[in-house]
Amino acid sequence: MNAAYYLTPRSEVGFLYDDFTVRQGLEKLKRSGFAALPVVTRKNQYIGTVTEGDFLWYLVKGEEQNATKSLQDLESVTVRDVLHIDRNPPLRITASVSELVLSAMNQNFVPIIDDLGSFIGIVTRKDIIRHFYLSNTEKETG
Repeated sequence: MNAAYYLTPRSEVGFLYDDFTVRQGLEKLKRSGFAALPVVTRKNQYIGTVTEGDFLWYLVKGEEQNATKSLQDLESVTVRDVLHIDRNPPLRITASVSELVLSAMNQNFVPIIDDLGSFIGIVTRKDIIRHFYLSNTEKETG
């Protein structure tokens, strides 16, 4: 079994384009109800994950000098400028269950890419835990 078994496809996942403005990113993140979303280029290349914290730290950055962010600031800065690229490294669709578990220990979801680096979906920690719970329950009752 590999990552494909657990995959939530891109069409069912909220994500942001890296060229969205901070305002657009905040709005889409709020509507999604999640604390983090994958970020992709317009060519569908996965580049990272942006979190509520990334936006928060952008908004308060410079506050010690009494600098405040205006709506204009939110329109002139892109999501790519606030995300941490090293967060939530992706796995390939052929990743093993062991690789998924190791990644999911450190992040709520694992971005999945194909052999060309294109974003094809995510595997959530919840889905991995559910699989192991159900398989363990079957062993106990079977």
